[in-house]
Amino acid sequence: MTTGATDRNGATAPTGVRPSAIRARAAGFLADTRSIAGRAIRAIPREPEAIVPALVVPVFFFAVNIGSLQKLAERGPVTDFKAFQLPVAIIFAVTGISRASALVTDIQDGYFDRLLMTPIRRLSLLLGLMVADFALVIALSIPVIVLGFAVGVRFESGPLGVLLFLLLAGGWGLAFTGFPYAIALKTGNPAAVNSSFILFFPFAFLTTSFLPRQALTGWLASIAGYNPVTYLLEGMRSLILTGWQAGALLKAAGCILGVGVVSMTLAFTALRGRLRAGA
Repeated sequence: MTTGATDRNGATAPTGVRPSAIRARAAGFLADTRSIAGRAIRAIPREPEAIVPALVVPVFFFAVNIGSLQKLAERGPVTDFKAFQLPVAIIFAVTGISRASALVTDIQDGYFDRLLMTPIRRLSLLLGLMVADFALVIALSIPVIVLGFAVGVRFESGPLGVLLFLLLAGGWGLAFTGFPYAIALKTGNPAAVNSSFILFFPFAFLTTSFLPRQALTGWLASIAGYNPVTYLLEGMRSLILTGWQAGALLKAAGCILGVGVVSMTLAFTALRGRLRAGA
């Protein structure tokens, strides 16, 4: 019986394979996170039904809102309704986009439990999915921004402002993903995960979606003042309408951070609970 050569570590290579050609799989937290993220990203093109609505719905509302409300809004405090609405379309495109449904599928078919039998870092199980989410959120934002350019929107803050605009959108999309992941890990129920978008409705409509805050009155003005999306929209709009405004941008970043702390705490607490249940 012919055996292969032995490398310097004592491992036996198959016949015809040089020992130097054998490489162990990269190990470590970053390698585990990259592996999970890569699998999640490769799965995205196979699930267009989860992605297409996330792009079609905001584009549809952007076009309808401009067509129906532009003349009315520009008679009041809004000078450029197209620019005013672009951040709203972006927020609708990126909020709730996550691999939480895929995570539920992994839990139900046992793949998640099989991963727990490997030496993979446990935090990577969730962080890898979030890396894929961030990449997807950025990818969804770009066509909406291109549409904005096509209808005449211009950024007063220039190309760097466009980049920061994308990062704010990606940061918000990532911050919100903690909620569907928490539901997925806690329940393992696809219906519960699909309904998690309902959490966004108070954020989306009790805010400055159609008019600036100074034009709101009564209870809506009060609620909008506590809604983090109000400050996110103001920061994103400042990049388009007025240029670099440090105060507005810092408030937007602070709101993303605040929502992210809450949602990620829920998500990683649910992950620990799932790991204890599977131990």
